[in-house]
Amino acid sequence: MGDDLAMHRAIDNRPAGIGRLVRPRSIVIVGASDKPGSLGAAVLRNLERQGFDGAIHLINPKRDRIGDRPCVATIADLPAGVDVAVLAIPRAGVLDAVTALAARGTGAAVIFSAGFAEGGEDGLAEQREIARIASETGMIVEGPNCLGLVNFRDNVSLTFVEMPEPRVRGERRVGIVSQSGAMAAVLATTMIERDVPLTCYISTGNEAASGVEDYVEYLIADEGTDVIAMIVEHFRQPARFLAAARSARAAGKRIVLLHPGRSDAARASAATHTGAMAGDHAVMRVHVERAGVIVTETLEELGDVTEIALRCQTLPFGGTAVVAESGAYKALTLDLCEDLGIPLPDLHDDDSPALRAALPDFVPVSNPLDVTAQGLVDPGLYGRTLSALASDARIDTIVVTLIQTMADSAHIKFAAVTQALAEIGTGKPILVAGLDEGGGVNDADIAALRQRGVPYFPTTERLFRALRTLRAHADRSADASALPSTRLDGEVAGGVIPEHRAKALLAPLGFPFPPAELATSVDQATSIAARLGYPVVLKAQSRDLSHKSDAGGVIVGLADDRALAAGWQRLHANVSAARPELVLDGVLIEKMGDRGIELIVGARNDPDWGPVILVGSGGVTAELLHDVRLLPTDLTRDAIMAELGRLKLAALLTGFRGSPKMDVGAVADVVMALGSLMRGEPAIREVDLNPVVVYPRGAVILDALISMA
Repeated sequence: MGDDLAMHRAIDNRPAGIGRLVRPRSIVIVGASDKPGSLGAAVLRNLERQGFDGAIHLINPKRDRIGDRPCVATIADLPAGVDVAVLAIPRAGVLDAVTALAARGTGAAVIFSAGFAEGGEDGLAEQREIARIASETGMIVEGPNCLGLVNFRDNVSLTFVEMPEPRVRGERRVGIVSQSGAMAAVLATTMIERDVPLTCYISTGNEAASGVEDYVEYLIADEGTDVIAMIVEHFRQPARFLAAARSARAAGKRIVLLHPGRSDAARASAATHTGAMAGDHAVMRVHVERAGVIVTETLEELGDVTEIALRCQTLPFGGTAVVAESGAYKALTLDLCEDLGIPLPDLHDDDSPALRAALPDFVPVSNPLDVTAQGLVDPGLYGRTLSALASDARIDTIVVTLIQTMADSAHIKFAAVTQALAEIGTGKPILVAGLDEGGGVNDADIAALRQRGVPYFPTTERLFRALRTLRAHADRSADASALPSTRLDGEVAGGVIPEHRAKALLAPLGFPFPPAELATSVDQATSIAARLGYPVVLKAQSRDLSHKSDAGGVIVGLADDRALAAGWQRLHANVSAARPELVLDGVLIEKMGDRGIELIVGARNDPDWGPVILVGSGGVTAELLHDVRLLPTDLTRDAIMAELGRLKLAALLTGFRGSPKMDVGAVADVVMALGSLMRGEPAIREVDLNPVVVYPRGAVILDALISMA
C-alpha cells in the first residue's frame, strides 16, 4: 500500500505537458535498429510509414547510421529539449536512460519494457524511482509495460504495433485510452474497420508517472475528440476521474468504459498484470455511471456503444420502433426486447394515422412493424415509414432491420434507407442492422449509412444489447440532486456501534424503529416489557457481538413475564457458551412486530470511491438470489422507488396474487435518510439495517449496526 501511495503522489504532482507526448515535433528512438522484428526498427518504420514530418533522432552505440538517418551513441549526444523519447530497450537499461533523458530536458518518455511493479520488489523499486524523476523534472512518462500511442490526426506513431491505415477522417473523433496496450490496439483496429474516425489510442501500462486520468483530461480539452473509449483495470485516482467524467458530461462529451474485474479471478489477474490492486467493481460502477460514464460489459459491446455514441447526435433512449421484413422476426424481437427491457410503444391503425397512410393496405400498423418484402417493389416505402416514425412523439429511437441474403435486393433496400435519411435527417437516433451476418451487403451501402451518422450492425442482437446498455445509462447518469446531508449527534467513538446505541443515534434522523429499551437485569426487563406490551424480543448487546443470532443472542416471541424470565436465562447461557469472555452492555427489550416483507438496506463508504447504498431482499433470499441494487447516495425518492421496482421481489411489493401492496415509499424514505447520513458523515464505514420490514402502511427497522472509522 505504501508503494502505491508513493506512486500516487508522484502522479498527483505531475505537471501539465502531455501535449509534447501526444503531439511531438521531435522524437528520439533509444535502441534504434534496422534488425527485422526489433522494437526500434518497428517504431521507426511506423513513423516513416505514417509520414511524421518532425525531427527523428536515433540512438545506437554500435551504428553511425540506420538507412539514411544518422545515429548518435548516447543520450548525452542528443540536442536538448527533444519532445519525446521512445525506449525500445530492455528493462535493465531503462532507469539509467530515464535519468539521462531528464538531464537533457526531454519532455516525455515511452517505456515498452515490462517487469517493473508487476514483476516484484526490485521492479517496483525501479518504477518508484522513475516516478520520482518524472515528478521532480516534469517529464511525462507513459508506461512502463505499455505499447505506446498513435496520434492518427497528426501522423504520430510511438508504438511498435503496425496499425491499419484509417480509412476516414472527421471533425468528430474517438480517443482511446487503455491500461492494456494490446486491448488499445484491438479496439483501435475495430474502430478503423468500422470507419470510425480516431483521434488517438494511448496505452498507459503500469502508470508510473501518468495515468488514465491525465489522458482523459487531455482528451476532454481536445476540441476534436467527442467520445473517449476506455479499457481500465484499476483507477488509481478515483476522485480525479469522477471529476473529469463530470467535466466531460458538462462539455457534451461521452466516455464509454470497459472495466474488467467483476469476478474474483479477474481482480487477481488485474493485480498481476498492472501491478495494481483492484477496487470493488460494483462500487466503482455506481459512481462512474452517476458521473455520466457509459459502462459496457464486453469488448464487442464497447466498440458497438462507442460507435453509436459518436455517430448519433443524441443517444438512443426511450420508446423504440423496429422496422422489420418478417413476421417471425417480429416475434423474436418482441421476446428479445422484453428480456432486455427495451420499451416498444404499442402502435395501431387507429392511433398512428401518418404511419397508416405510409403503408400498403395489407400491412397493419404495429411495433415491431413487418413491412414484408414490399420494399423491393416499392422502395419509397422505407422513406414514408421512417418519416412517419420520426414525427411520432412516442418514438425516440428507430431501428431498421434488413435481410441481406442477396446482394442486388439488399442494395435496393439500403439505397432506399439512405435516401430516406437524406430527406428526413437524423434528429432522432436511427440504427440499421442486418439479420443475416455475412449476407450480400455492399461495403459502399454501409459506408453511405455511416456518412449519414447511422451506425450499422451485422446482427440485430448486438444492436439491441447496445441499446440496453444505453438505456441503463440514461436511467443512472442524471445530474446529482442537491439534497441535504445530516450528521450523527455528538461525538461518536470509532469501531462498531452496537444495536441499542446505533438506534439511539439514528432515530432522531428519521429512521423508524420499534419501541425498545436496554435492560441490565431480569426485573428491569420485566418492567420494560410491561410498558412496551407483549410479545417482546430479547437481543444481547455488545460492540463485540455483531452477529447476535450466531451466538444465540436473540430470543423472540416472549408472550408474558414467565416466558421473558426463561428467555433471559436462555439468552445468557447461549452467549456464555458461545463467547465465554464476552461482557454484555445489557439486553435490548423490543416490542415484537407483525410479519411483513423483509428487505435489507445498508451503506458502505469505500475508501477510494466514497459512499454507496445497498437495498435488496432480506434474509436468505438475498444470499440465494443476490437480489440487491447498489445505488448512489443522492437519488431522489422517485428514483429510489424505481430502483426498488427492479428487484426480483418487486412483485411481492406491488401486490402479488392479490396480496396487499406494500408501502414502497416508506422504504424509499429509509434509503433517503441513509443517503443523507452517508453524505454528511464521512467517518462512517458501514451501516447495516437488516431486516427492514415493510407493511401496507409504513416500514420498521428491526436491527441496526454502525461501523465507524
